Amino acid sequence: MAPRIAPRILVSVPISNHIKHSARALVCALTLQLMLLPGIARAQERVVSINLCTDQLALMLAAPGQLASVSRLAHDPDSSAMVAQARALPTNGSGAEEVFLLRPDLVLAGTYTDPATVSMLRSLGIPVELFAPATAISDVPKRMAQMGRALNRSAQADQMIAQFNAAIARLEGDQASPRPRAALSYVNSYSSGPGSLAGDILRLAGFDNVAAEAGLQNVGKIPLETLVMLHPDVIILGRNYPGTARAEDNLSHPALAALNGTVIAPELTDKDWICGTPVVLNAINAMRDLRLRLENS
Repeated sequence: MAPRIAPRILVSVPISNHIKHSARALVCALTLQLMLLPGIARAQERVVSINLCTDQLALMLAAPGQLASVSRLAHDPDSSAMVAQARALPTNGSGAEEVFLLRPDLVLAGTYTDPATVSMLRSLGIPVELFAPATAISDVPKRMAQMGRALNRSAQADQMIAQFNAAIARLEGDQASPRPRAALSYVNSYSSGPGSLAGDILRLAGFDNVAAEAGLQNVGKIPLETLVMLHPDVIILGRNYPGTARAEDNLSHPALAALNGTVIAPELTDKDWICGTPVVLNAINAMRDLRLRLENS
């Protein structure tokens, strides 16, 4: 007679929500620790950019399909130098809730991005890479290298950096003497000194920046009266946005037109001057062409 086998009874024990949440938190914590171990790189298969300048750097360096969304400014032809490429991607409003719903592996932002947005995304476990604005031409390769590391595309970044540095070296070797004196004049009498990206663009194009004579090193105001007394060889105007704001009166003031021997250059193209990307070469070459026209006139 075969031995009798006691039946096994499976009992379903309910698991409290507290235990479930604790288990999930443990799994997330272990996963994060594994991601941070040396030699274990994140896939970064789905990247979202919420800053105009990181939009452009990512568009230049991201692998096909890696960049999932760009900021709304990326589709603005007045602000973005890469509108055609950006319009192939959906935009986002740079808010934490909207970005979270895009399920990114990585978010690209600027150091001036709303700290609350950055904090919330990080608290939700989403890595956020912050990029500082470029204040000199020498910052451009640094930003490209940072983006290359963030996207695991360092080889592509190195190649782009080499091309950019070669172009800058050629421009450094093509400097005029004597150098024309130039002023940048934006709305509300703002200007850029030699310690700014725009100031470095002027320098490489072969101009001396009169903002330094007015004691302005970075970005600030040069009153219209001071600008007139400086009497630069050329005044490069910022964009005169449509509207009726008095902030733009300085751009069309008759005192500028009355300056004998001063050339009022056409308004500069904002999109080529805003971000520390290789696109600044367009701005440098445009200003260099202006200098050559002045020298040959």
